[in-house]
Amino acid sequence: MSLPVLTQRFRTWWQPRRGLAIAEASVIGLVAALSAVFLKVGSGWLGTWRVYSAHVLPAWLALPAIGLGFGFLAGFLVQRLAPEAAGSGIPQVKASLANVPVNLSWRVAGVKLLSAMIAIGSGITLGRQGPTVQVGAGLAGGMSRWVPTSPEHRRQMIAAGAGAGLAAAFNAPIAGVLFIVEELLQDLSGITLGTAIIASFIGGVISRLLGGGSLDLNLQLTQSSSQFSIPEIPFFILLGILAGLLGALFNRGLIFSIKLYRNLHISLPLRVALAGFISGVVVAMLPSYFRDNTGLREYVITGSANPSFAAIAFAAQFILTLVAFGSGAPGGLFAPSLILGSCLGHLVGVSEFYLLGAGSLTTYALAGMGGFFSAVSKVPITAIVIVFEMTTDFNLVLPLMIVSVTAYLVAEKVVPGSLYEKLLELNGITLVKEAPIEGTLTKLTARDVMQERVETLDADMTLEEAMQAFARSHHRGFPVVEDSKLVGIVTQSDLMKIRDRNLANDIPLREIMTPAPMTVTPIHTLSNVLYLLDRYQVSRLPVLQGRKLIGIITRGDIIRAEADHLNGENGIPGPRPEPSYVVYQTRSPSIGRGRLLVPVANPETAGILLQMAAAIARDRHYEIECVQVIVVSRHSSPSETQVRTAKSRRLLRQAEVLAKKWRIPLHTQIRVTHDVAQAILETINEQHIDLILMGWKGNTSTPGRIFGNVVDTIIRQATCDVVLVKLGQGGKGSRGAGEQGKGFSLSNASPLKSGNPPTRLAPQHGLNAPLPLTALPYRDAMNRVSTPQFNHWLVLMAGGPNARVAIKLLPALVTLGNNPQIRLTQVFKPSELKPDMTVLEQAIRQLMRRRNLSNTVVAVPVQADSVTEGVISLVKTEGYDVVVLGASREGLLQHAIQGNIPEAIASGVDSTVILVRGAINN
Repeated sequence: MSLPVLTQRFRTWWQPRRGLAIAEASVIGLVAALSAVFLKVGSGWLGTWRVYSAHVLPAWLALPAIGLGFGFLAGFLVQRLAPEAAGSGIPQVKASLANVPVNLSWRVAGVKLLSAMIAIGSGITLGRQGPTVQVGAGLAGGMSRWVPTSPEHRRQMIAAGAGAGLAAAFNAPIAGVLFIVEELLQDLSGITLGTAIIASFIGGVISRLLGGGSLDLNLQLTQSSSQFSIPEIPFFILLGILAGLLGALFNRGLIFSIKLYRNLHISLPLRVALAGFISGVVVAMLPSYFRDNTGLREYVITGSANPSFAAIAFAAQFILTLVAFGSGAPGGLFAPSLILGSCLGHLVGVSEFYLLGAGSLTTYALAGMGGFFSAVSKVPITAIVIVFEMTTDFNLVLPLMIVSVTAYLVAEKVVPGSLYEKLLELNGITLVKEAPIEGTLTKLTARDVMQERVETLDADMTLEEAMQAFARSHHRGFPVVEDSKLVGIVTQSDLMKIRDRNLANDIPLREIMTPAPMTVTPIHTLSNVLYLLDRYQVSRLPVLQGRKLIGIITRGDIIRAEADHLNGENGIPGPRPEPSYVVYQTRSPSIGRGRLLVPVANPETAGILLQMAAAIARDRHYEIECVQVIVVSRHSSPSETQVRTAKSRRLLRQAEVLAKKWRIPLHTQIRVTHDVAQAILETINEQHIDLILMGWKGNTSTPGRIFGNVVDTIIRQATCDVVLVKLGQGGKGSRGAGEQGKGFSLSNASPLKSGNPPTRLAPQHGLNAPLPLTALPYRDAMNRVSTPQFNHWLVLMAGGPNARVAIKLLPALVTLGNNPQIRLTQVFKPSELKPDMTVLEQAIRQLMRRRNLSNTVVAVPVQADSVTEGVISLVKTEGYDVVVLGASREGLLQHAIQGNIPEAIASGVDSTVILVRGAINN
């Protein structure tokens, strides 16, 4: 099996679906837990060594020296290897989830893990929980880069990684999920909650099994000492108020500290080294209890500390955390917040005990932890659940709720807004809350997007006349009127249903139409219209004002409105493009029935494209409009910019020679523009183009685009038929004229046992002579590339309108080959034992109505798990020269969700790929 096929199968298998999301979340949870345990063990070992060194050597010498040296090393690693790893890490994760281009990768995760371990081990008063969140998110971000998925899927995986990191750090899986919902992603969709729960659960369980917990408390002692009574409620409210006020002051202090360090104008390693040195000096002057931050917190929680000790601990931790965090050291605020909250709660608990003689210092310390955490991080629900999950004490729930909610309300009143968003603003990043996608659907009405020019059929029209109307039009349905009033609607589906009823052709339309159709008014919002379209499974709705028909709205109109909105929001900033300017043109007699547009740019492929255009033009009696586009800067006017047109005119003159030889009217023009797609669309509108044929490279590297910037815009906005051509390599896949395709299943390469034998058309005679490639003036240019073959055709049928457009083009296009063969195919799931051949049979009948078609046409179904896999395998096995596909504007959304099928097929085969999209004015 070739490498392109293997690559395509790999991409197809890794498409973002629920099973893959669950598997990724499981792996992310496991790795995040291991990282959290490694960070705890590593920083704990360094901390133990630091405390031991303070006993062996003088503390005033050992602690500042270790803080200085380790701080410099941690800052050096961050600055040189991953600047994104500075600070807490949670703001970076929040920015990445808001689609800000912040790097989250395995490199960032590794540097964050190592630098945080060194920094925390040096004795600075920061925690490991914030870094663990960024490590988990970085690991998930790196995995999402290795595995090709959609941007939305990547966001969900990064959020799951962050939640798993928090769950592993605190042994609190529920808190990990709530932190994602409350602070990071703020998304309650099923796949987000599912992946977050799985990753957080696995992270918490693995961390607990390996000893990665946040508190090493005696739970029985804690639960027996925690108590709550009604008279204590005012003291818990007081504790919440104090936590809110001091938490708001703490947040302001953090911002001030960051600005102060920046005013020093020193590098990150020196800032972190300075913070480590100051922390070492201060801690050396305090009692030995202050040298172990984790032990200090648990010492206060258990009620062993006296009030003066708790007050000194609060003041020291408050100041040292500001000193450490402002430096940009890799460490978080969760642990310092918990220590400060436990000290504050202890002080309030002591006061309550002196006044009432009741209460538990442990209860106040734990409630204070939740309150201060809630005030600093502005996540009250997460704060409640974290403390509860760490202690598993139901007696704490009500005090925690009182203190945490009160603290949050007070802090939000004093200093509104998220701390993490303020930290991002200091770095020039402002998170803008985007309006939901439904915003466009709720703002726009049917009047804004409906088609006001409506073609209608009269109720007294006969069936034969109606069928002729459908044959002349691209529309798939018509409103039926009587005395200018809407009485029904008739669609192609209605005609198909009555085809087998042997009704007379003179039967009036009123007897076969759908009476009293569902309608909308001009003031219906697009969300209401879309609901009705889905609810009644229709593709169009008449728009009535009173009883007057004033327009019609289709699914395509809604998709175009939404696409226009997204394109406007995400457009390139800068001056708006001016209209294109025609600097050169030639005109031929306008004697054709229509006009075909060919944008030319590459001399190596222009000859083949013009030959294909000539084949279509001869078949349909069209004229050819050939346009060359020259792009200039948006800061200069197209009408005033000097451009060189010698090469363009030379290319267009060669096209004129070809057209004269083929006796086809050809017009040429050169346009100067800011935007290629805009110039082509203007040409389509000005010259009343019926069909555009343009080259397509077969893939795009532009994020958020399906086919590429220009082609995406043409497919979405051009009102005429669109034919895209990705030219293949000549000689590959060409077969003898006598070979015929055979029906087979991709699973076992054996004939299908469906009971539907291949439908074949016998050869006929009288085909127009093919246009020889050797006659092209571009021969020398094309010698540099392989000449494509047009003998063996594969046409993918899906039953949509674009497949019918492709069928209409086939009689003209197959003239490019010598004794060409056509295979019509449709891909079915392996579970479908009896494939429905209706679409293929209809296509055969449509080809039979074409005059003088001298091809052998075979209609055979194929079984495969996916369209992409089925077509690529079929082309590789049977050796087709040309693959014909259909794509509509409606299909673009499915391509974005399920993968770009045309691009995948074009990239996976060496054959020529022709993509057809019918006119969209219906």
